[in-house]
Amino acid sequence: MNRIAKMGLVFLLCAALLVTLAGCGNKTKSTQAAPDKLKVFATVYPVYDFARQVGGDKIELAMLMPPGAEPHDWEPTAQDIVKIKSAKLVLYHGAGLEPVDKLLSKDVLATVKAVEVSKGIPLLANHENDEDEDEDSHHQHDKEKKPDQHKHESETDTHVWLDPVNAQQEVKAIAEALSEVDPPNKDYYQKNAERFIQELAKLDSDYQTTLAKAARHDIITSHIAFGYLAKRYNLEQIGIMGLAPDSEPTPDKMAKVVDFCRTHQVKYIFFETLVSPKLADTIAKETGAGLLVLNPLENLTAEEIKQGKNYVSVMRENLSNLDKALQK
Repeated sequence: MNRIAKMGLVFLLCAALLVTLAGCGNKTKSTQAAPDKLKVFATVYPVYDFARQVGGDKIELAMLMPPGAEPHDWEPTAQDIVKIKSAKLVLYHGAGLEPVDKLLSKDVLATVKAVEVSKGIPLLANHENDEDEDEDSHHQHDKEKKPDQHKHESETDTHVWLDPVNAQQEVKAIAEALSEVDPPNKDYYQKNAERFIQELAKLDSDYQTTLAKAARHDIITSHIAFGYLAKRYNLEQIGIMGLAPDSEPTPDKMAKVVDFCRTHQVKYIFFETLVSPKLADTIAKETGAGLLVLNPLENLTAEEIKQGKNYVSVMRENLSNLDKALQK
């Protein structure tokens, strides 16, 4: 065999070897293809963020409420109802927060599992709305009397997640729900939940340490969404509006808030990112107070999500602002 023929034979053998290896590579890639992820819907932002932390890359997660929407105004659309049928699990907060009656009907859910993540957490009664206290009690506390809240708006406060200890219980409920519908990944969900619960416990510890040193304990808020946070950390909230952020305070109520702020030399009025700051700004101008954000985390704006903000980062921003407002 001459030299040219030998070179040709070597070339053909190399080409055949490359084709064989390429075929093996394709087979390997196809056998290692990732399985379909568990499809999960969350109704509102706190539930969505907790589920994201627990589900990680094992779930395909979407939030029904659009970014920037106010949950008190949100209603699931016909498109939302259709989308739910393709899921394995729907997570909703409950405690009266979302209008979920349309979503929870048997016709909509069929075989889809729906879980209320706040179930079992004791709810706070909306005592701030009561204006029917005994008259003697009013006289005993004239000096420290808090302005009345709008009467009989809601029986309970739904903002359970603003207490990081309650948030830990909600994370456990989500981990249990994911484990039930996806048993092969139970250990993965439980480990993620344990990691995130430790992060929430650290958040709670930092709130306890920081707010224990506060010189003041009264917080003036746009609406009374912070009952669980206030109870956990020994604060007293005074809402310009009631539980519903679109409720309008009476002129008498506004006057009482202004009077309280002047009497107690309140330094800051808290407002929210999803609600008009007009009323908070009015109180601030009347009393010479400044303005700070206290975010109830009912939802985040598209811009906040783009910036990478989440439950823990926003709660830490809240703590920083509380620390600033409650100094002498």
